[in-house]
Amino acid sequence: MESSLNHIENRIYSIRGVQVMLDNDLAELYQTETKYINRAVHRNPGRFPLAFAYQLTQEEWAALRFQIGTLNEKAGRGQHRKYMPYVFTEQGVAMLSAVLNTEIAIQVSIQIMQAFVAMRKTMGQQANSVLVVERPAPTFSVGETINDWAVYSLQ
Repeated sequence: MESSLNHIENRIYSIRGVQVMLDNDLAELYQTETKYINRAVHRNPGRFPLAFAYQLTQEEWAALRFQIGTLNEKAGRGQHRKYMPYVFTEQGVAMLSAVLNTEIAIQVSIQIMQAFVAMRKTMGQQANSVLVVERPAPTFSVGETINDWAVYSLQ
């Protein structure tokens, strides 16, 4: 699958002050199902600290859906996700390709890395002219994983 750089860049979002990609976008690029992406994360929690991948809150997901135009209150059965999506940072994408270990995952991950680099260059050039206001990102301890964060969010 040859994805254009622009096509991939359009799937990179800034959440909690970090550039990330949604699990379902990655699944589409990797030509697999979202459940397999999330299963790989849950089976390898040590490879995905919160700095690499995390699950969005309901508020973040609603805001992102509104931003990307997928908010449809009249959608029928099966049109909404059962669970909040996971997002992956650049490092999370690299780790995901290592865990999936398919030729498609490796090739697509190279293209995604190039898109992240291009986005950083663009953002660096615009840094002096744009003021971004976001809420502070939560702090995590070194080595915390998605599973650790799930326990905290339930409390």
